[in-house]
Amino acid sequence: MRAGLSQEALSHAAGVSVRALADMERGRTRGPQRRTVQALAEALGLDDSEAVSLEKSAAAGRPRARAATGAAGSGALALPRDIQDFTARGPALAGLLELAREDGPGRPAVTVVTGQPGLGKTAFAVHAAHRLAPHFPDGQFALDLHGMDPEPTTPRDALARLLGAVGVADAAIPSGTDDRAGLWRSLAGERRVLVLLDNAADESQVGPLLPGPGPTLTIVTSRHVMAGLPSVHRTDLALLRREEAVELLTRIIGPDRVRAEAQAARDLADLCGHLPLAVRIAGQRLLSRPHERLGKLVARLAAEGRRLDGLQAGSLRVRAAFALSYRQLPSDSRTLLRRAALAAGADFSPETGALLSGLAYDEAVACAEELTDAGLLQSDPAAERYRFHDLLRLYAAEQVDAEDGPGVRGAALDRTADWMLRRATAAALHFDVDHERTASPSDPDPDGAPTGREEARAWLEAERAQWLAALRHAHDAGRHRQVLDTAEAMHWFSDLNQHWEQWVEIFRRSADSARSLGSRQEEAVHLNYLAWAYNLCVHDPHAALTAADGALAAAVECGDGLQQGWALGYGAGALHRLGRMEEAQARLREGARCLASQESPQSRLAELTMLNSLGTLLRQTGRPAEALEIHRRSERICRDGVPGRTEEVIALYQAVARQQIGNDLAALKRWHEAEAPLRQALAAFDAAQMPIWSEQARLDLGQVLGALGHPEARGTLLSARDALAALRNPRQAEAAEALAALDEAGTGTGTG
Repeated sequence: MRAGLSQEALSHAAGVSVRALADMERGRTRGPQRRTVQALAEALGLDDSEAVSLEKSAAAGRPRARAATGAAGSGALALPRDIQDFTARGPALAGLLELAREDGPGRPAVTVVTGQPGLGKTAFAVHAAHRLAPHFPDGQFALDLHGMDPEPTTPRDALARLLGAVGVADAAIPSGTDDRAGLWRSLAGERRVLVLLDNAADESQVGPLLPGPGPTLTIVTSRHVMAGLPSVHRTDLALLRREEAVELLTRIIGPDRVRAEAQAARDLADLCGHLPLAVRIAGQRLLSRPHERLGKLVARLAAEGRRLDGLQAGSLRVRAAFALSYRQLPSDSRTLLRRAALAAGADFSPETGALLSGLAYDEAVACAEELTDAGLLQSDPAAERYRFHDLLRLYAAEQVDAEDGPGVRGAALDRTADWMLRRATAAALHFDVDHERTASPSDPDPDGAPTGREEARAWLEAERAQWLAALRHAHDAGRHRQVLDTAEAMHWFSDLNQHWEQWVEIFRRSADSARSLGSRQEEAVHLNYLAWAYNLCVHDPHAALTAADGALAAAVECGDGLQQGWALGYGAGALHRLGRMEEAQARLREGARCLASQESPQSRLAELTMLNSLGTLLRQTGRPAEALEIHRRSERICRDGVPGRTEEVIALYQAVARQQIGNDLAALKRWHEAEAPLRQALAAFDAAQMPIWSEQARLDLGQVLGALGHPEARGTLLSARDALAALRNPRQAEAAEALAALDEAGTGTGTG
């Protein structure tokens, strides 16, 4: 060598590895890349003509892609054809383009594209590879690793094909996997090559195929998250947005058909769950039937039992895409996936999954995490909960029918319903004024039970769909005592959540269960609860009056004076809402008299409710002075106390009385006197975390502050309007009107 340099010295001077120099010398690398040649020429001190001659020699030996023959270790791995109607994924593509433009040691050499079955990971990766091709002039190769097959491609075979693609002769390919991986890293480190490793099984399959630092970019697609691969760029594909799904459909079947049935196109996108594979199948099916209306396919897919059958076109089948992943799962994970499809609501907890699948809690968590990593479940970003894609839930439900049968399915539902109702009953009792606020011994798992109101509320809200489904299941199965116990436990908790419309169903079922058990007293109780729900939760006074009259008849028949009083009160509330004021007033007075004659603490609280309601009715019918007298009487009863009831409970009733006293004083235009009791009421409701009550008191206070020209008026009314709207309370309209009047008057414009 004219420069007199050893391989080590030349390596240092040129910035080319000793191994690369040795491979050139042995003929393994017959055509080094242009920038490598330039670095060697400079290190060797060659003049221009010598450098040109060296480059020509290198170019002559540089390998060219060879036609694929399908045999392992031979043939170039050409990129598949790009999809011409590829849609959306703009931000994800931009991220890869930016990655391709980067250079230097800090650039990730690998990007992993993951997501659930049907998201179009391969289509995205192929499209991205074609877009990125100009950045990788030394070649673009694609290799299907068959990760979902019974026998995925081995790293050894995959490396043989990659080495062959970059020009290494079959005879020069090492026999061992590690040696092949080392040679591949060396060659890839010198070339600006793009490699697509599609359909990878796991990290152990992919790891040996990855290049070291250098200009090569590797795109890996997998249904698994590949969490074990370090220092990689990640592209997690999501479902299409609705408009993107419609755009994909438009590109497949043409804009004229979509414009002609715009709503049907949107409905079709929704029925496909915005899953690219499903939308593509629907589009291909319509494309093959140019005279078929979109609405016809929508009607077919609307039936859940036929939806997966409808989502197939030729060899494309949504069911088949799901089945590939399902068959790869261990037995316990398959069980959890299919049984979780029986859960109610949009998502489910590990508790529900464990109960349905018959697994221990920790086993269910491990399986759910595995299913999430496999793209078959989606995990909640904050809570330990999981959800299905709609189409995948249908597939999982099919597997329940196919693999478990009605007996196993019924046992899973029975087991889950019983556990859920016992936990729901114990949790709801934390809000019952007659119950100790400790974990109930009736809870199915006392060690894991909610230990206070906040935990109990959180559980009841998170599992609302599940325990309601359990109540339906128990009712339909004839377990009427369990239905009654659960509904009774929910009574006080329901007051905190008047905006939940399902209280109508809960108390309708419990009243029916009482009737089935032949208990007229319990029927009166639960019909009264039902009348309350009709009045305050769904604002249906006609149904409320029917329920209240039924409760009154049952209470009279069994001689229950307390329930007679409540029935008169709930009936009065319905009559009030129907505008039948005189009848409502008469029922309230009768109810108050009935309750005043009784001695129980429950009767005192019911009497307070009757008096507060009577006073409100008097005020609304133009008799605020009489109303004020009634409400002050109610306040005096609260101050005297009710034996057997806690100060906390009495404070709530006193807050109601004070709210009404404030409104009475406002009706009498005694604005300054009205402010204090309304503030006291609002503070009490806020402290008790009863938003449906506190927001109405906030509205009342805001109106008084507006009349006073107080700077807090607008902010108070604005807050009340927004909260009442969120609670679906009819008084939101009243709040909006008060705000508009305030703005028109130009007073109370502070923000609070």
